[in-house]
Parts: sequence; C-alpha cells; structure tokens
Amino acid sequence: MNSLGRLRLDLELVADQVFPGSRVLDLGCGPGTLLAHLMQAKGCTGTGVEINPDSVLAAIRRGVPVLDRRVEDALADIADDAYDTVVLSRTLQSMLAPEYVLTQMARVAERLIVSVPNFGYYPNRLRLLRGRMPVSKEIPYAWYDTPNLRFTTLADLEDLFARLNLIVDRRFTYTQTGRRLRMYGSAANLLAGAAVYVLRPTR
Repeated sequence: MNSLGRLRLDLELVADQVFPGSRVLDLGCGPGTLLAHLMQAKGCTGTGVEINPDSVLAAIRRGVPVLDRRVEDALADIADDAYDTVVLSRTLQSMLAPEYVLTQMARVAERLIVSVPNFGYYPNRLRLLRGRMPVSKEIPYAWYDTPNLRFTTLADLEDLFARLNLIVDRRFTYTQTGRRLRMYGSAANLLAGAAVYVLRPTR
C-alpha cells in the first residue's frame, strides 16, 4: 500500500522487480499508476507510452511523463539502451506485432518485465470445450469487444521468448484469486490465470 493507492496484483509484482533509481519505460502505461508508484517509492525516472486520451490525461495529472503514441511507433524512435527497464503489462496480447515489440524492448533496455493473461488456464479450456469463448477475471471481454488480438498460453509465449533469445530470469504465476503459484512446466500452464516474466536479452 502507498499514498497513491494499492497497485493491481501484477503491478505489485512488476514494481518489486524494478531496482531503485532505474530509468523505466512503461509501454501501455494506462493512467500511469505504476510509474507514479515507482517515482514516489523507488526514486525512479521514466516515461509512459499510452494512446488512450483519458488515460494520457490521468497520467499527466499524476505527474507522469507520457508519450501519446502507439507502442510500436514510440519504440521505433527510442535510442538503444535508453532505459534500464522496460515494462509491458497486460498489453502484449493486444499488439499487432508482438515479436517486433519484444525485439524493440530488448534493444532499448537491459531488463524486460512482461505480464500476460494465460489463455491456457484450465477454465478457459473448459469454456472452449463447451463451445464458448473464454471470459474471466484476466480476460474480461466478450469476443466482439475484446482488445486482445493474440491468444497465447504460457508455453507458447516461452517458446517465443527463446526464439528471440530472451532469457527468463524470473517467472511469477498466480491464480485469478491472486494466489501465487510455485510451480513450473505444464502444471503452471494449466493452473495459472496469468504470469509476470522478468527477461533479459542475450547480447
């Protein structure tokens, strides 16, 4: 808890992985909650990237520097190693070109923190077996109004990380009720509602 209010569970995990004083780039920063917390609690500096005008305004009101641009366009204009840590929280699945975004993240920072919903979570699989698209706490949209363009399991996502030479330093998985899971492999892919990854590029 802090004076800015309680962070969402995955953002708490993300914040815990950011070193004090880091230069942070938060892609799809929303209203700037994470960056405002990091600036206040850890003395970080940083920039948010957000395209939703209401969220941009909310971030500015929090004192967060923010670029009103698409993530892909913003990344293309950022210099190599301009940041210490780049964050992509619950946004990768909405990207048109997730491979490009991850590659550019690895170019602009030495640490990547990515959080994602797990479409392989067993209630999602059961709902598909019943002939319905998954709707859950982590995926709270109907098929016709979802911002999600890419649907990945943790196993598929980790295959992509490996192909892009991104090393998984840490992985946190948790249920939809917020309970941390301490497991790996196929069990986590079945029982985790979402995950947070700490990555570093091979250089």
